[in-house]
Amino acid sequence: MTIKQVSQKLGVSSDTLRYYERIGAVPPVNRTHGGIRDYSESDISWAELACCMRSAGLPVEAIVEYRKLYEQGSDTIAARLLLLKTQMESLKAQRLKIDETIKRLNYKISKYEIAVKTGELKWD
Repeated sequence: MTIKQVSQKLGVSSDTLRYYERIGAVPPVNRTHGGIRDYSESDISWAELACCMRSAGLPVEAIVEYRKLYEQGSDTIAARLLLLKTQMESLKAQRLKIDETIKRLNYKISKYEIAVKTGELKWD
């Protein structure tokens, strides 16, 4: 697949895919004789993983580190597991903060909706 096709499939820009390749979040993509990137299924799988992890808020450094560990083989399984668990805990903490913010905003929204109907703004 071309970079344009992969870009459309994953819903990210071609620039993003090039960036992930340049920083090492995904392995180098093979190219045609004309120099055009030719994504294999494995390349697409790595790009999907990088996009998923990034959209979840993981820093690119963690994605790059994961890939480096993966390429070192089975001796790094424990290190990869630790990296993923650490990132999971970070995401859970972020989710907790977001959930608290949503709860607070929902409360404020409900008060303002009542105020719009009644003409009075009351905070309990």
